[in-house]
Amino acid sequence: MERFSIIVGQFLLGLYFLLPGIQKFTAQEKLLAYMQMHDIGFASQGLLFAGVVSVIGGVLLMTGRYVKLVAYGFVLYILLVNFMLHDFWTMSEDRVAHEMQNFVKNLGIMAGLLVVAGYAKPRWPSLQGWWRSDKSLGSAS
Repeated sequence: MERFSIIVGQFLLGLYFLLPGIQKFTAQEKLLAYMQMHDIGFASQGLLFAGVVSVIGGVLLMTGRYVKLVAYGFVLYILLVNFMLHDFWTMSEDRVAHEMQNFVKNLGIMAGLLVVAGYAKPRWPSLQGWWRSDKSLGSAS
């Protein structure tokens, strides 16, 4: 049952990044405006990078590949997003509650990623066996 919980949680975390990753391509104008409102430099390049990373990382989490590496990468991503885009302490009173909610929600997602990373086997990126799930590799590679 524990393994099932981890697999389902890992899949849902991957889905959490995959769907917004796709949205970064389908709703670019809205997201760029939001980033520009926060004075994010190179917003269009950053949005493209975030979209690609979110889609690829989401799929990797969902399929159990490079889980530890992807989870830690998404932890860093969430920290950046929280402090650059959900900086509720700098906002007008009418936006504080919404942005604080996003900030705290992201901390919960980050906690889930850290738990998943804690259970995942270490695996360094390699072209050899890249298509195989971490579980199918047996010992850490």
